Amino acid sequence: MISWKLKYYHELSSDLLYLILKTRQEVFVIEQKCNYLDADNLDQYARHLIGFKDDKIVAYMRIVDQHKLYNHISFGRILVVKEYRGIGLGIDLMKQAINLISVPGGSIVMSAQSYLIDFYIKFGFYTIGEDYLEDNIPHIKMIRNG
Repeated sequence: MISWKLKYYHELSSDLLYLILKTRQEVFVIEQKCNYLDADNLDQYARHLIGFKDDKIVAYMRIVDQHKLYNHISFGRILVVKEYRGIGLGIDLMKQAINLISVPGGSIVMSAQSYLIDFYIKFGFYTIGEDYLEDNIPHIKMIRNG
């Protein structure tokens, strides 16, 4: 069973922050071979949705406050660790985030990896504009209106 926690940056212990950064680097830097600065000064302005199984992070998303990255709340750093993919955990992660964050009339924006467009459409997101390269991976801006 997955245990979900939503924490503001100031609520993260140093050990939990370390575990979050380590997990993000394992997925985005090592696995996806992206050489980029993960610690981008936005974590401090975000809530962190973390899925745990047996004290291990298995799913994660950073939810950045509005007016920090975009005019709207934004989802980013969305991940499910490799050994937990294919069992619906990404769906659970998105449902958790939308249920916790959505406000009537509010919008959620994200820079999505292009190959995941169909996945995010299932949650009411739609694309804006054209594909672009972000950290050498095709992305597209997506938005969900509340």
